[in-house]
Amino acid sequence: QVQLVESGGGLVQAGGSLRLSCAASGSTFSLYKMGWHRQAPGKEREFVADINWTTDSAEYADSLKGRFTISRDKAKTTVYLQMNSLKPEDTAIYYCSFYSYGYGRYYWGQGTQVTVSS
Repeated sequence: QVQLVESGGGLVQAGGSLRLSCAASGSTFSLYKMGWHRQAPGKEREFVADINWTTDSAEYADSLKGRFTISRDKAKTTVYLQMNSLKPEDTAIYYCSFYSYGYGRYYWGQGTQVTVSS
């Protein structure tokens, strides 16, 4: 089992920035990647970004490249999402994700609300 604890959401004005954090604990010894997905009201959950823990290779949703940056702290098993130039359409619940290649499944955090006002 993997436990994920998120922090850093909140209310910000358009054009502002927020940094999300997610710390993982538990069975984090296998090959995995960590990242973020988001779900806006009335919409399906969508991929935001993730990072391979072994290779440090990051992937982003095309629409978010240049504004969002994912990074990690290996020692703390923590992933970060720096979000800049935020727009009202970025308003969503952001979920930390942990994908285990060994188990072939995702684990999810509880979600943190990000609200961008216009």
